[in-house]
Amino acid sequence: MNFNELGLNARMVARLDALGLTQPSPIQKEAIPQALQGCDILGIAQTGTGKTAAFGIPLIMALSKRQERPVPRSARGLVLAPTRELASQIFQSLRGLTKDLRITLVVGGKSINAQTEKLARGTDILVATPGRLIDLMDRGSIDLGQTRFLVLDEADQMLDIGFIHALRRIAARLSTDRQTMMFSATMPKAMAELSRQYLDKPIRIEISPPGKVADKVAHSVHFVAKNEKQDLLTRLLDGHRDDRALVFSRTKHGAERLKKHLERAGFAAASIHGNKSQGQRDRAIAAFKAGSVRVLSATDVAARGIDTPGVGHVYNYDLPNVPENYVHRIGRTARAGNSGRAIAFCAADEVTDLKAIEKLLGTRVETAGGRPWDAVTDAPQKKRRPRRRSAGRQDRMAA
Repeated sequence: MNFNELGLNARMVARLDALGLTQPSPIQKEAIPQALQGCDILGIAQTGTGKTAAFGIPLIMALSKRQERPVPRSARGLVLAPTRELASQIFQSLRGLTKDLRITLVVGGKSINAQTEKLARGTDILVATPGRLIDLMDRGSIDLGQTRFLVLDEADQMLDIGFIHALRRIAARLSTDRQTMMFSATMPKAMAELSRQYLDKPIRIEISPPGKVADKVAHSVHFVAKNEKQDLLTRLLDGHRDDRALVFSRTKHGAERLKKHLERAGFAAASIHGNKSQGQRDRAIAAFKAGSVRVLSATDVAARGIDTPGVGHVYNYDLPNVPENYVHRIGRTARAGNSGRAIAFCAADEVTDLKAIEKLLGTRVETAGGRPWDAVTDAPQKKRRPRRRSAGRQDRMAA
């Protein structure tokens, strides 16, 4: 099947052809025709499978067909994303799909006054992070009463990082006469409830079971002591110095320490995390995509915001304590039809996290090195905090 068969007009097909896109991915093949009919869409598909085009193509076609001009301080369509990196990626992708519509990006870390000026004349599509959009709404810089299209991308992560209250405030300002599309790679219970709240009789399109790893990702785990992780990472990275590698740490300070360690080991490394300014994060990602930086150390801020086909390896230096994030992290490799490797490190106190990941996946993660901690009798155990007793109970115990 090609894009001609999905009901796209000749102009959009020519645009896609110029971008080198001739055949739709499974999520695009299923979602685009339904979205063009005006249906609400609940789309679930692995990362790197083309979800942005799955909502972007019908959104652009619907807005172009209406041939309306946005009124000042309004947006005809709104795309919400949980992180600045993902919002920027969506913005760039949508700009590649049309030359006729006005597309505006508003995210934190950038001048809010400059963003207010851009919104003053209105926009066809507004791509935003929820926090910055709320700030602009509070200033009176944007009125969503004219918005007839809403897209929630990676909606489950919005729940994870506490954007649900912002989402409720935003949705209350939107027209009830709208088309809503919600996309994600996983489907936790909370997101199912969210879909019932904001979607009207949605068409559910599930290309892969929630939590399924992309087919071309070979993923495995090394069981390693915490104090030996840095040496193991250096040794493994040394085997593919010419490849791009993404290394995930659980904390901001951990990501920065890793970046400094890798630089001392002779790697061209950079880091992105919440303590970096938006300019620093943008420059790090640009250098990573250009190849001048080969190893990018990151927190989960990058788990859904980096779309670089050339990432050959993903390392889970620290296992995520939210199992769904494992799927999103390793989905940064094997993109655009390429293959990739994902390697996890599991210290003794991360066994519970690994078991939660395996439960989500429905299978064991292949062991690449070390012995599973539950097979090692002298493995260090996570220390339990002593239970606090009330003063009365302590007195009784003493007696």
